[in-house]
Amino acid sequence: MGNIAEDFLIAAEIKAFETDHRRIINNNIDKYDAAFDKGISRMANLEHAKKKGHSIKWKVMENLDKFLPEFEANFQKRGGKVIWANDAEEANREILNIIQKANAKTVIKSKSMATEEIHLNEFLEKHEIESLESDLGEYIVQLLGQKPYHIVTPAMHLSKEDIAKLFNERFGSPIDSTPEQLTQKAREILREKYMQADVGITGANFLVADTGSICITENEGNARLTTSFPKIHIAVVGIEKMIPSIADLDLFWPMLSTHGTGQNLTVYNTILSGPRQPNETDGPEEMYVVLLDNGRTNLLAQKDQRQGLYCIRCGACLNVCPVYKNIGGHTYDTTYSGPIGSVITPHMRGMEEFKHLSFASSLCGKCTEVCPVKIDIHKMLLLNRRDAVNEGLPAMKEKWGWAGWKKGMLKRSLTDFFSGKTKNWLMRTFFKKSWGHYKEMPEVAPKSFSQQWKDQHKQGE
Repeated sequence: MGNIAEDFLIAAEIKAFETDHRRIINNNIDKYDAAFDKGISRMANLEHAKKKGHSIKWKVMENLDKFLPEFEANFQKRGGKVIWANDAEEANREILNIIQKANAKTVIKSKSMATEEIHLNEFLEKHEIESLESDLGEYIVQLLGQKPYHIVTPAMHLSKEDIAKLFNERFGSPIDSTPEQLTQKAREILREKYMQADVGITGANFLVADTGSICITENEGNARLTTSFPKIHIAVVGIEKMIPSIADLDLFWPMLSTHGTGQNLTVYNTILSGPRQPNETDGPEEMYVVLLDNGRTNLLAQKDQRQGLYCIRCGACLNVCPVYKNIGGHTYDTTYSGPIGSVITPHMRGMEEFKHLSFASSLCGKCTEVCPVKIDIHKMLLLNRRDAVNEGLPAMKEKWGWAGWKKGMLKRSLTDFFSGKTKNWLMRTFFKKSWGHYKEMPEVAPKSFSQQWKDQHKQGE
């Protein structure tokens, strides 16, 4: 159980001192910061918009048992089918059933964190079904055999030179290709795949209860092709993506794009309300929405932390987090990294295995400050820490350490009992490893403050 936390510490230390990684991330996040500042400056009343978003999401989470059946009923009216999946295994099994029933062999996918969460690509591969990512960033990390590095920008950790090298090795394109040329090459390869694919799989940014629709936000048009060409469209969506009304998109679409990329609105915003209708010229013959729980109701049951489910996956909290910027997305070893991932993962995947993420934070509060739906992220991290302690999960030596510290801090004579020299030895002996190889240990003064105070006042008498 403790191995996940230990691996995290090792990976974090390695990544934090990789200068190339730091250069690429700082460069990419600097570009985002400039776009983000420009984007939010266009908002007439940002604080009001955030409060309104928070209020709508509060209403949804408090009444999710009503909104989900409403969505299902409205989606089914237009010929769509809804599948309720309790966990990843159930979701994968249902998706495989649809694919096998249609004798399908190829799948084209647009960007979806929910499908990353259930490890759908790996599952389909085991059943000899080709599943290809069509989002450029996702396609690049898939070629590299990696997981997405970031909720919004999956290949943020790669430079254009890294991608040019990859394309040169895989497709023989020139090693000095520009980003535009690389994009053109990916487009050539992927266009054929849309035409050939039997099934298109997407996620969704929002579920709309009153119209029974799913909404997809993108900048490349790949999701539209994924949902238009194949005969079957499957959308895998977390149950927390619900919003009450189509009118709410007026708020959520601009807030998502501004906080995600700094744009007023992303290039393509699509509302899909079922399979192709008799009077329509394109779209799938069958459309399914897989409503995914996979631990979300565990978080919903936590009254103090359920606001973690308000998240609209804009990724803004990752981009401002000093920890994320230093250790990178892959170090977290979770689908959802950064501050919001550290809040929700312990509830979705187990507090015992993932409690360490809630401690991997400086609690600077920048994540809370930028959140477009006003999730109190740094407070949620503290509440997770509280829960981990209340459940008796910290290691025995940690419990003893804190018990000793508390005893010493509550009794002045015990605090002053050891000299500064002894305290420095204790620090070097017991804390050097946990503080890290590259840090200097603090030097404790030879005498405590109270002893120095007494000495000074004696001299002044």
